[in-house]
Amino acid sequence: MSNTKNTEEPQGSQETQDSQETHKSSEDTRTTKRPSPMELLRRARGQLAELTGMEAESVSSFEQTEEGWALEVEVLELERVPDTMSLMASYQVELDPDGELTGYRRVRRYERGRADSHRPGGR
Repeated sequence: MSNTKNTEEPQGSQETQDSQETHKSSEDTRTTKRPSPMELLRRARGQLAELTGMEAESVSSFEQTEEGWALEVEVLELERVPDTMSLMASYQVELDPDGELTGYRRVRRYERGRADSHRPGGR
């Protein structure tokens, strides 16, 4: 009879321990699942390239928003010779908090060799 009593006690405490470990494990998963800023940038560039067929050359802005992340990505749209005449484009890319692309749009096109206009609101 003492054997039965001994096996019942560890089972109850084992269930409690398993429950605590499961709770800790799910907390750890939530905290470690968040990608780093560099991982977010890599994911965004890769997802945009997959959707548009164009490789991102650089990320010119990156900020956290209430909905996730917002980036502006520079893309080579049309390669020309000389290189300074190639057509570039800026895309605004939106990501959810986990780094999944939720939307994108082209916000401007320009020749690689041209500087931005200094006039306020001008083109």
